[in-house]
Amino acid sequence: MLALSTRPVVLDPHATVNACASCDARPHSVCNAIPDSDLARLTAIATVTHAQPGTTFIQEGDPATHFFNISSGTVRMYKLLPDGRRQITGFAGVGHFLGLAVSETYAFSAEAIDTVRFCRFSRARVRTLLDDYPKMEKRLLEVASTELVAAQDQMLLLGRKTARERLASFLMMQARQGVMCQTSRTRFPLPMSRGDIADYLGLTIETVSRTFTKLRAEGFIDIPSASEITIRAPVALEGMASGLS
Repeated sequence: MLALSTRPVVLDPHATVNACASCDARPHSVCNAIPDSDLARLTAIATVTHAQPGTTFIQEGDPATHFFNISSGTVRMYKLLPDGRRQITGFAGVGHFLGLAVSETYAFSAEAIDTVRFCRFSRARVRTLLDDYPKMEKRLLEVASTELVAAQDQMLLLGRKTARERLASFLMMQARQGVMCQTSRTRFPLPMSRGDIADYLGLTIETVSRTFTKLRAEGFIDIPSASEITIRAPVALEGMASGLS
């Protein structure tokens, strides 16, 4: 169900340069294309915002006037069918840069799963930075390419993989979230609900819950809590995700 859009709480838009320099998202995002000596320019065009759980801060079909750089929390991205059914197209976390659009409107909606903190940038003001920092433009092209690859991966996920392979693929993707050099974590938070995961994987909640239970019983994973996962056999789970086992 579509969450009602609410006005996020806007913090000081003129935060100190040190805030940008120490931001956890910077090593993973397009912001790292700006030299430390020029961070004042980046800070001057950023509005730091909090979105509470359930808040929709990007609405599909609205004018695409801003970019959003996620610095903490987890976001679900989704599209709605005319009959109200929802398809989750992805999840975004620290370092993700949202709002790239091939038209004048946003192609998806974005909703906070937990408390999300992000920097909001006017598209027009970002364009002025691109003229002076070609590395930033290159990073934006990399983001667009990554989104294309992710869309192709989801097509494969929904079209050819079994329930076990889909869930294994999802868990391995989450294990790599926010980690440099394509390494993987073996224990990480999983803030999205089983319903969210089911919508993303094109499965029923019952199938997702049953597959989680089987993977745990077979020793591939452990579930310390509903919002946390431990991967006990990462190589085997990666093989399952690739359809090799």
